[in-house]
Amino acid sequence: MRISAPAKGAIPMHDRPVDQRVHDFSEVDGGMTPGEATIEAERCLQCKKPLCVKGCPVTIEIPAFLREVAAGNFPKAAAIIKEQNMLPAICGRVCPQEVQCEEQCILGLKERPVAIGELERFVADTERAQGMVAPKKQVHNGRRVAVVGAGPAGLTASAELARMGYHVTLFESLHAAGGVLMYGIPAFRLPKEIVKAEIDAVLALGVDLKLNHLVGRSVTVAELLDFDAVFLGTGAGLPYFMGLPGENLPGVYSANEFLTRVNLMHADQFPVFDTPVKRGSRVVVVGGGNVAMDAARVARRLGGKVTLVYRRREEDLPARQAETLRAKEEGVDFVMCANPVRILGDRGITGVECVRMEMCAPDQSGRPEPAPIEGSHFTIDADVFIAAIGQGPNPLLISEIPQLKRGKRGNVTVDSEFRTSMPKVFAGGDVATGAATVILAMGAAKSAAKAMDRMMREG
Repeated sequence: MRISAPAKGAIPMHDRPVDQRVHDFSEVDGGMTPGEATIEAERCLQCKKPLCVKGCPVTIEIPAFLREVAAGNFPKAAAIIKEQNMLPAICGRVCPQEVQCEEQCILGLKERPVAIGELERFVADTERAQGMVAPKKQVHNGRRVAVVGAGPAGLTASAELARMGYHVTLFESLHAAGGVLMYGIPAFRLPKEIVKAEIDAVLALGVDLKLNHLVGRSVTVAELLDFDAVFLGTGAGLPYFMGLPGENLPGVYSANEFLTRVNLMHADQFPVFDTPVKRGSRVVVVGGGNVAMDAARVARRLGGKVTLVYRRREEDLPARQAETLRAKEEGVDFVMCANPVRILGDRGITGVECVRMEMCAPDQSGRPEPAPIEGSHFTIDADVFIAAIGQGPNPLLISEIPQLKRGKRGNVTVDSEFRTSMPKVFAGGDVATGAATVILAMGAAKSAAKAMDRMMREG
């Protein structure tokens, strides 16, 4: 097993060799050994005012669980984590700890911070191997709560409310729970058996999961509002496109469709499963976030020569540094400071016309705003085009409840208590904020569950 050289703020990655991993969907990162985990946890300074906890959207008691890891008491460490987070193996793999808890670690001022994410993953994996223990919950209080959407926000809200003593019914429109955890993130980053195990742990709290239930159609809005409270966590399922000439050609996909067909519909196993995507020999992926990296790496595993086009500089890439590094190692070509202007072809894609971009004055995010350079057009040969430029709130449920107030981006508007414009209806995660990270959706769902509890207890 190769160990990559660590960057500042990161521990060495125990990655499988590139020539092996690029041909399959098995997990890339091998994780920590017990000895490595203990040594790493011992580095924690056990700060009296731990900033790392403030940096965690779900407020895990990080020093407490690290103390137990350092002592070799892994079951106790797992119990501490699950007091605040019922999806630790997932979060340990996909959360951007480097800009959250680890960024706040005092050790990071002089050396690399404690590898909190890797340690959370280690603890969760160890517990799963030894037998998962359900946390305590209160007795049923007779109240019924509906949660719509079984993604990170919905699962978190369900777990929190079930532990408070509510009878939770979780509605999911697809045939599998998990949302983006199942259909959006590739198995080589997040193995699906791990997602299923942590979903089962949530269901073990007494949550009643209803699959293939589209609220507004198979479940009416009136039936939904018959519950004592409702949480909407339907995510961001509306893909954005660029409005380019040629976007209607066969072989043009949103990253959302591309990843869903591979992850949830087994398009990588066509013709065994009849849900194919075109296996491009020359694939262009547009975007620079984690979804773009995921789409590019999946396309490589399907056998394509992949080019990732991003309109800004490499240092502006919003994707996690580790995922960018892995994409490069796996043979994805990066074309920076460029943007597509047209998809070429007649009955199918033959290429993508792009234009070079120059960096101008900073925009609201502080990054330089890109602008096209006149006369700098060039063409990349391609037979598949994947747009990974973001997505908006899922419109399916929102359109069924016209009373819900919406923002300019189609998101459900909420107040500081995560209440919507409708009585007893709350919302959190991507449906309220637009596409963001898994852990931010979970943090919003936890806060919403507490607000729902206060509403029901206070009358």
